[in-house]
Amino acid sequence: MNITEIFTRKNRLLLKAMVSTDFKLRYQQSVLGYVWSVLKPLMLFAIMYVVFIRFLRFGADVPHFSVGLLLGIILWNFFNETTTGGMMSIVGHGDLLRKIHFSKHVVVVASSMSALINFGFNFIVVVAFTLLNGVRITWSWLLIIPIMIQLYILALGVAFFLSAVYVNLRDLNPIWEVVMQAGFYATPIIYPISMITARAGELGPLFARLDFILNPMAQIVQDARHVMIAPENPTIWQMVDNPFLKMWPVIFSVLLFIGGLRYFTVKSKYFAELV
Repeated sequence: MNITEIFTRKNRLLLKAMVSTDFKLRYQQSVLGYVWSVLKPLMLFAIMYVVFIRFLRFGADVPHFSVGLLLGIILWNFFNETTTGGMMSIVGHGDLLRKIHFSKHVVVVASSMSALINFGFNFIVVVAFTLLNGVRITWSWLLIIPIMIQLYILALGVAFFLSAVYVNLRDLNPIWEVVMQAGFYATPIIYPISMITARAGELGPLFARLDFILNPMAQIVQDARHVMIAPENPTIWQMVDNPFLKMWPVIFSVLLFIGGLRYFTVKSKYFAELV
């Protein structure tokens, strides 16, 4: 299937309806409603801030690290929400798949768009928090656009793959929860990447470079902090000399998207029989 077929008029209307319905149902029974989409990351940030910045003094050598912490949290939450929601989206829309013939890709894309709306609300809060902390808006902020594009295709590629696997393997959900928990701590979110280089002895710089190369989310978080908050946040472009390795996280994100999409396309013809 051509990816552009998802955006035919019929599929666009279905996509719009599914995104709207998903976002409305998510907070329908709660008192605060949509406010929770902003409150949840803020509450997590408050806990992380007190424990890791105030008590453990993480990031004391990095300017505006509290802002970097909040930015890292919302970037990770978007990845987590897109992949987890996408994983369960096909099974969750089983009745619709059996009754209507349409591109199954729309279901996963709709789930990712709902997560993107949440991210938009959270990003506004980050911008406000950034300005309140004395960080100036510069032209480098525009670089957050290609960074977000990379994050989106990475998350969507993983979501396509997970959703196809989840149809046959329902145990994948708790497994993915553990992977997400491990990934959160393996990514420099609650700690600066400089902590790895400082506390791991002679191997510190090597471990930091490996984190960038093997974990695209580490590169995305650090790049976002570098362009939005403080250039003191090191990036893979500064820590790795090899041109191919510098580009590897971006290349890997694109390859993962293509692979996830192709795998989903092959398996999608059997979804209606299995969900």
